[in-house]
Amino acid sequence: MLNAGDRAPDFSLDSDDGKAVSLADFPGKTVVLYFYPKDDTPGCTREAQAFSAALEAFADAGAVVLGVSRDSVERHRKFRDKYDLGVTLLSDPELAAHNAYGAYGEKTMYGKKVTGAIRSTFIIGPDRKVKHAFSGVKVDGHADAVLALVRGGGGASTPPTPTKGAAAKSAAPRSPAAKSAAKAPAKKAAVKAPAKPVTRSR
Repeated sequence: MLNAGDRAPDFSLDSDDGKAVSLADFPGKTVVLYFYPKDDTPGCTREAQAFSAALEAFADAGAVVLGVSRDSVERHRKFRDKYDLGVTLLSDPELAAHNAYGAYGEKTMYGKKVTGAIRSTFIIGPDRKVKHAFSGVKVDGHADAVLALVRGGGGASTPPTPTKGAAAKSAAPRSPAAKSAAKAPAKKAAVKAPAKPVTRSR
């Protein structure tokens, strides 16, 4: 699989509207290229809907979004029309782009090793270098995480994990030792603690 800093391979694939699409069609733009296993399956549908819902925000950030699977152009059209998708879907039946990006190979499904498309996303900068690479993507929240990275720029290959770390940090100052501070919140139920801070095991 490609990593941050790698040169993004060009490709030419037919889209759901029948036109050939390549990286060269988007000079000066950031390209979000995501690979998914199959049209009209639950996870792939949610992912396409999430990217479609965020298309305007991606455009405002100077980015375009392209989805790639092995499905035919005709299946892409049906998928697009059924869910009113706005994201451009590219057909890669010969796996040319999948293999170039490392988005096809062995994976585990329901405890079994199988060979197939690996749900992956690549954020490609205007210089045509990979800025961020995701493999084994979890669908829910993924489009928002990608959008945040596109807006923020930077070069890390793995996105930060926002919620748990942030929640732990914001909870840390509220140790029982801080209870004596003048600006303590009016939540008295949380005040039964010893005078020294309690370290919580995670």
